[in-house]
Amino acid sequence: MSIAKTYNPKEAEDKWYSYWLEKKFFRSIPDDREPYTIVMPPPNVTGVLHMGHMLNNTIQDVLIRRARMQGKNACWVPGTDHASIATEAKVVAMLKERGINKKDISREEFLAYAWEWKEKYGGIILEQLKKLGASCDWDRTRFTMDPDLTDAVIDTFIHFYKKGYIYRGIRMVNWDPQGKTAVSDEEVIRKEVNQKLYYIKYQIAEDSSQFGTRNSQLTYLTIATTRPETIMADTAICINPNDDRYKHLKGKKVFVPLINREIPIIEDEYVEMDFGTGCLKVTPAHDLNDYELGLKHKLEVIDILNDDGTLNEKAQILIGEDRFIARKKIAKLLEETGQLEKVEDYKSQIGFSERTDAAIEPKLSMQWFCKMEHLAKPALDYVLNGEVKLIPDKFINSYRHWMEHVKDWNISRQLWWGQRIPAWYNDKQDWVVAKTEKEAIVEFEKVGQSTRGIYQEEDVLDTWFSSGLWPISVFDGFKNPDGEDINYYYPTNDLVTAPEILFFWVARMMIAGHEFRGRAPFENVYLTGIVRDKLGRKMSKSLGNSPDPIELMNLYGTDGVRVGMLLSSPAGNDLMFDVAYCEQGRNFANKIWNAFRLVKGWEATDASATEAELNAVEWFKSRFNQAIGEIDEHFAAYRLSDALMSIYKLIWDDFCSWYLELVKPAYQQPIAKVLYEDTKELFEQLLILIHPFMPFLSEELWHDELFGIRTEMDCCIVAPYPKGGDIDEHLLKDYVVIQQVVSEIRNIRNTKQISPKEPLPLAVKVNSGRDYRSYMDSISKLANINEVTFVNEKPDTSLGFIAEKDEFFVSILQNIDVAVEKERITGEINYLEGFLKSVKAKLANEKFVQNAKPEIVQNERNKQIDAEAKLKILEESLAAL
Repeated sequence: MSIAKTYNPKEAEDKWYSYWLEKKFFRSIPDDREPYTIVMPPPNVTGVLHMGHMLNNTIQDVLIRRARMQGKNACWVPGTDHASIATEAKVVAMLKERGINKKDISREEFLAYAWEWKEKYGGIILEQLKKLGASCDWDRTRFTMDPDLTDAVIDTFIHFYKKGYIYRGIRMVNWDPQGKTAVSDEEVIRKEVNQKLYYIKYQIAEDSSQFGTRNSQLTYLTIATTRPETIMADTAICINPNDDRYKHLKGKKVFVPLINREIPIIEDEYVEMDFGTGCLKVTPAHDLNDYELGLKHKLEVIDILNDDGTLNEKAQILIGEDRFIARKKIAKLLEETGQLEKVEDYKSQIGFSERTDAAIEPKLSMQWFCKMEHLAKPALDYVLNGEVKLIPDKFINSYRHWMEHVKDWNISRQLWWGQRIPAWYNDKQDWVVAKTEKEAIVEFEKVGQSTRGIYQEEDVLDTWFSSGLWPISVFDGFKNPDGEDINYYYPTNDLVTAPEILFFWVARMMIAGHEFRGRAPFENVYLTGIVRDKLGRKMSKSLGNSPDPIELMNLYGTDGVRVGMLLSSPAGNDLMFDVAYCEQGRNFANKIWNAFRLVKGWEATDASATEAELNAVEWFKSRFNQAIGEIDEHFAAYRLSDALMSIYKLIWDDFCSWYLELVKPAYQQPIAKVLYEDTKELFEQLLILIHPFMPFLSEELWHDELFGIRTEMDCCIVAPYPKGGDIDEHLLKDYVVIQQVVSEIRNIRNTKQISPKEPLPLAVKVNSGRDYRSYMDSISKLANINEVTFVNEKPDTSLGFIAEKDEFFVSILQNIDVAVEKERITGEINYLEGFLKSVKAKLANEKFVQNAKPEIVQNERNKQIDAEAKLKILEESLAAL
């Protein structure tokens, strides 16, 4: 049966993915084999496939497929995260389209809509990962709000509460006015933005009669602020006690502009004398540092903002206005009343919510917190003592800094979608922690408190509180802590994730793993880089620079896109993605396909193979085994990009460009059967080697009739991964020389414009002792040499070159313009003489020879020897002309 002229990726992808699923090649159950386990970082249930997912999941699939082929029990657990803030925002938007406002329905009604949305849209990204070829055990798919996983979260909260790690209190938090919830420090993205710095006049109380007079510099203080909308929440003005400009104002008061509320002037060295005017407005309710100052100086706290970022009645003016609209209106009012001195352009860092992109508002709020100092220490130790390896290790220092300076974790979110905090209140606002209302009543009775009007806490837990349990909960490690799954698969082997969630996901999984299993949940954490465009910009929808992965796979084939992603993705370093890489991947797939068509087109015969052909087979076997060693080293160091490049060169350069040319029969001539069988076997091994990176193409060719009839379970996906073998170093070195000789002769043809079809004579002067007789057929075949002679002196009228120590001469004078050739050789001589002069000067420098490493000095001496030998050949060639 003939093979199609071109590879059809879509046909192969649909066929083989369905086949793998049908035959349950992805399925894993505990057995006697060594387990190899990966848990997928659960993408948000709201998500669709983007380039970051493509990179992350391609890496995971490469690792899991290779482990499966190595005979390990490979288990890749997929799933999704309920993503409280993002999902609630989607559901609120859906309800708005239906004319429904969240505040007009009950919690139960809202959750019914949320589950409806999740069932309809929540599995999109997992289906897209199937298109990528992700070989997950889909029977194990989990969702962070599955009943068992939710039970684990609630039980964990109670566990930590009973150990004294969880508490409730009013603290300054990061407030997302769009999501109307608190978010953790790690979910705040800092961005530099263009702002305005407003210089506002605060009238000094006792000098009010002089305001506006010629002596007005004594009547007010000027304060610089980027947030004039918060002046109505000011409760003090602060000056530095060492600032001579303001010492006379100690103990005095000022009026808050526009509302004329009197506030004190206080002193504190916290104020920077050289920033702005050296005075600071203190707004304890709306700035973390001001809050700390307020506590220190016992200042009043006035919160003028509603949860949605609008001004409330405590602001006294512009009630109901959005904070940013209020900013502009306040500036205008200040200008109209003469209380705005000037406005300057100003750049500063502002925090934005990772989920909604709303500007974060510091806000005092009653929240639930988890004490982190004690819990963080084991999670830090795992990394510092090497039990958990961060790859690359450049992230260790930032991880250590964060863990050593960790703050208490705000774990409550003011949402309805998520795991509801198991705390219960009575009619007197006393509270207890319990899993059910029935258990809460018992707890209240234990301490003699009222059990009337009991209701549950409205807040839900931070999503990271549940996903932190992921490596344990997906194997039912909470429900069944001594179960077969958790004991077999835990700890997992590799975690592949992004550096930006190292602290608030990876660290928290280690905390949970230590607390509940006494071991870290994984051995290695492979931290991918950020996918950027070729201009270095992070890919995003807003910039319009992020291609649709599904469209890329449709255009270049999934294998082509996988190769394109991984060719440019060293661990931990950002990759500059260009669709040209996908085109390179597609071209690689076509190269393999065409090489296969070439081999399949050969006809075998019982004739004997030549010595040169058998040498070629042995050479490629050694080169293959050498490459296996390189590839294994790259995988051990998680250099997947380098591993792929080693395979790429092995197939494209060594196999296609050299081996197939060395053994290819003449046009319409048969090939020796032994050579044919060897070539098929080598091709089969190459398909196995490339399978983790290009699963569809390799599986498609694996089942071609060229390899005979395969059983239904004899698939490339489970073919034994090559382990390497004997390497003939002598043969490898010989073929480096052979390849150089052929390349030099081809280069001479190219520069002299001599047709490849025109045979040339070759003379060889052997200085190395190498026996070329068994290789000359190969050289003659690839370089079209019709006559080979071994000489002791350079023949007249020939061009020469050196390969290692040996000299080769090609007689081509009848085909060249002598004058042009003289000019070319003279130019090369001049260049080499200049190069040789610089090398000799370096070697004549005693300081260089004494201080440089011996291998560097020897390298310079080798350069001298090589240049002198080449110069001799060129001078002889010039003399011959």
